[in-house]
Amino acid sequence: MSGVLMIQGTSSDSGKSTLVGALCRIALRRGLKVAPFKPQNMSLNSAVTVDGGEIGRAQAWQALAAGIAPEIDMNPVLLKPNSDIGSQVIIHGHPVGNYDARAYHAYKPVALRAVLASFGRLRARVDNLFVEGAGSPAEVNLRAGDIANMGFAEAADCPVILVADIDRGGVFAQIIGTLDCLSAAERERVKGVVINKFRGDVALLRPGLDWVAQRSGKRVLGVVPFVPGLWLDGEDMLPTARRAAASRAGALRVVVPALPRISNHTDFDALRAHPQVDFSYIRAGEPIPPADLVILPGSKSVQRDLAWLRANGWDEYLFRHLRYRGKVIGVCGGMQMLGRELHDPLGIESEVRSTAGLGLLDYVTTLETEKSLINASGQLALDGAAVRGYEIHMGATHGPALDQPALWLGDPPRPEGAISADGQVLATYLHGLFDAPEACAALLRWAGLAAAEQIDHDARREDSINKLADAVAASVDLDAIWAIME
Repeated sequence: MSGVLMIQGTSSDSGKSTLVGALCRIALRRGLKVAPFKPQNMSLNSAVTVDGGEIGRAQAWQALAAGIAPEIDMNPVLLKPNSDIGSQVIIHGHPVGNYDARAYHAYKPVALRAVLASFGRLRARVDNLFVEGAGSPAEVNLRAGDIANMGFAEAADCPVILVADIDRGGVFAQIIGTLDCLSAAERERVKGVVINKFRGDVALLRPGLDWVAQRSGKRVLGVVPFVPGLWLDGEDMLPTARRAAASRAGALRVVVPALPRISNHTDFDALRAHPQVDFSYIRAGEPIPPADLVILPGSKSVQRDLAWLRANGWDEYLFRHLRYRGKVIGVCGGMQMLGRELHDPLGIESEVRSTAGLGLLDYVTTLETEKSLINASGQLALDGAAVRGYEIHMGATHGPALDQPALWLGDPPRPEGAISADGQVLATYLHGLFDAPEACAALLRWAGLAAAEQIDHDARREDSINKLADAVAASVDLDAIWAIME
């Protein structure tokens, strides 16, 4: 049987994903067969697996850290919020329906069976399995029927390490408070604590570490330093900081509306990191600055987010932007918004059955129950640059604008997306449009950056995984971790 360890956090964004990814890479370096696992994930950032399903984006990059391809068993339950109280529920990579919170709570016994089936399959064929919790086990209101944290740990009978983020402040209260929220049996399952994102001299932290050990009876297994400049796929939260170009002279200005239900914002990580791009997310109420390129991103509720765009003045801004010869790209839900009409006859995303689109491209989209989940590669129609990515959508789009495609994908090549007759508007269902260096450079040139550099985003991600693994290996007692797993 494999060694299993679950990483739970004192809060969301405490470092669970990064610690699991780092341990996967460390185990791979030791010559072990290793895999990541997250029983239940709530995220609008997802990836298409090699076996044709959909999982959380974090599990996809953790699989890369483990040296294997992402597959549906790594994240058997994925919740994609489509309102404040409801989500589309993905089981083993495919949607089973939309559930509000109460209905999903009743569904959890079914979800747990799916979780344990995936856990058993993965555990049977790896040496080490690193499991990531969700949110925090201290959320006592969610304890009944829990499948994401201690409920899973008890069902699978695996040890737990608690990770806490010192960068937020109050780290000792985080640790002790979380442990005090657990039952006696759950506290016994926690074998140690890791403190994450520390800046400074660890010696000055020592009295606090000793106090935690004395107060809780749990050993602090390590203090991981803050590692700047990491580029790892975000699980869900939209980046808040504006990314200005390293060299402002001649930088291409790119803006993206921060839709309330934005999905797969990792599409733009390659642009955010590009040294010649000045990138901004624009939130509700913020003035929309002048730009060279506007990108309408994916959305989990296209009609609601289209209404948000109009309420925030984006429709008038886009028309003015195009009059001044600016460029526009729509990705997935953004592509659907650019058309003449959007229909949802089955109420898949909202109670609104039909909405007028922005009318910038001549096509109509109808939402359907069958979700397209495709990994694809091919060429841009602009100049033949190599492109690759994935499709995740529930809409079928038809209309004359598609006669002038944006991409050619697959073998034999099939047309995909659209480019307007004046060459100013481009639409595609392909997520990851900017990930391939050739495609990113070609699209930046199309948008007005004359001498666009080719930046290898995959190499940057791989370098980040290695830097993270190095930092964890140097700061955490790995022998103790492997002993806990055994």
